[in-house]
Amino acid sequence: MKKIVLNSSLILLLFLFSAFSFHKFYVGVYQVDYVPEKRMLQITSRIFIDDLNDAIEKKYKLKTNVGTEKETAADVTLLKKYLSENFLVKVNGQSKAIVFVSKETEDQNVVVCYTKITDVTKIKALEVSNTLLIDWNREQQNITHFLINGTKKTVLFTESSRKEVLKY
Repeated sequence: MKKIVLNSSLILLLFLFSAFSFHKFYVGVYQVDYVPEKRMLQITSRIFIDDLNDAIEKKYKLKTNVGTEKETAADVTLLKKYLSENFLVKVNGQSKAIVFVSKETEDQNVVVCYTKITDVTKIKALEVSNTLLIDWNREQQNITHFLINGTKKTVLFTESSRKEVLKY
């Protein structure tokens, strides 16, 4: 009898905990790597497709299908524009243009964007502003990992923390 009560209690607890775990979370993951031999910053962005399309639609008042079978060239153009306006980088105090390289879909729900910044000779300070999806959703969190000059750092960008200066 004790065993039945214990098992029933465990099953009930598991059910209660799993019921609360279905809440949607809003997170993007970014990786910024400095490749000195190429004099380049390489940036990889992983963003949920549905959230990205919602944010682009809200900002530009146009329906998009980035990362889906219905994606058009116009959708990719808006994606590039959105990325360039919401992920800003200054190297040693100078604004740098981010060049879109390519993108792919991962697990049918994440779009992975590859971008780069060229002609970077030495990094002493890196100022990054990452507001992707934050204007669309106040709960959005952008976890951004940096590997610069052999040093790993991680920054969490949120509605209240949109910009960070990293010293090297």
